[in-house]
Amino acid sequence: MDKNDKKSLNDIWTARWNDRFSKDEFAYGEEPNNYLKEQLTKLIPGTILFPAEGEGRNAVYAAKLGWTVSAFDISREGKNKAAKLAEKNNVTIDYRVGELQALDFKTGQFDAVALIYAHFPAEIKSQYHKLFDKYLKNNGIIIFESFSKKHIDYVTANEKVGGPKDIESLFSIDEIKSDFPDYEIIELAEKEIELNEGLYHNGTGSVIRFTGRKK
Repeated sequence: MDKNDKKSLNDIWTARWNDRFSKDEFAYGEEPNNYLKEQLTKLIPGTILFPAEGEGRNAVYAAKLGWTVSAFDISREGKNKAAKLAEKNNVTIDYRVGELQALDFKTGQFDAVALIYAHFPAEIKSQYHKLFDKYLKNNGIIIFESFSKKHIDYVTANEKVGGPKDIESLFSIDEIKSDFPDYEIIELAEKEIELNEGLYHNGTGSVIRFTGRKK
């Protein structure tokens, strides 16, 4: 892929998410993801990063719990919605717009990284995971929930459940083990779950759930 192709792909992705997040309704609702809620209750608040955070539902929830929250996305419309949600809930989040390498996060900056449906393009997802590992402190926690490769059958049967329709953007347990090799695995499982998150996550889907501690 040459630079012009990459720029075109980025423009397509950015336009897609700006369109989705420009509506009055919150695309995935205002409530946090259930798995994130479950895992954050087990941790002492510190610094946390939310990649591909969209309209801010998970970041705002963490801020309400006392976390110092950073987030990013490629969508400026997502940031605008997140700012409104943060103001509504009387919290602040450091929300940046752009590609990860240009956002100036620091090595060892975070106590936790929460990857909640952070489906990056297939050609960069492992590269991004390695950067998140770099930004995480030793003994820091990864919290991960995203659609598994089996989910391709679920979204084909029911588009309302959402998620990528190309299998390369979906995840397997082996990929997670490969991308995060030096972790104590607290949980790593593929599960069928029922989703009811806003307009675009509704129905039965297949996900990978991973919580790991960096050694």
